[in-house]
Amino acid sequence: MDSASDVALHRSSILVVDDNSTLRETLAAVLEDAGYKVFQASNGKAVADIRHEGVALLITDLVMPEREGIETIRHILREGPNVPIIAISGGTLTGTADFLAMARELGATAILRKPFEPIELLLLVERCLGDAPATSRANLAD
Repeated sequence: MDSASDVALHRSSILVVDDNSTLRETLAAVLEDAGYKVFQASNGKAVADIRHEGVALLITDLVMPEREGIETIRHILREGPNVPIIAISGGTLTGTADFLAMARELGATAILRKPFEPIELLLLVERCLGDAPATSRANLAD
């Protein structure tokens, strides 16, 4: 790293969990361009990486095979690590029950409805990590 700004840009590692590889890779590229170290997983079984890789933030889709996002959030909160969680989803449970509302009730730090703009994600990530105030249509769960 060449400067203090480079050190600041590499301050946090993020785990992105989404079964859609195109979306997951796009989110990872956006976050890496912003200076974050990004780990990727296709389902919530990767939550062990939070402890082993020193992950500072989890971004998880809610509708996935194997271990979906709601169970992933429950698992993380049960395990107790103090890791902020951004839940992302465009789906609903039945058409009336909203996965994002469920994630908020379970303790997700923030929610973001798909589709969203990359800047919305970046602003929310910065806010969740305490890097800067966010001003977007993304909803903090508090």
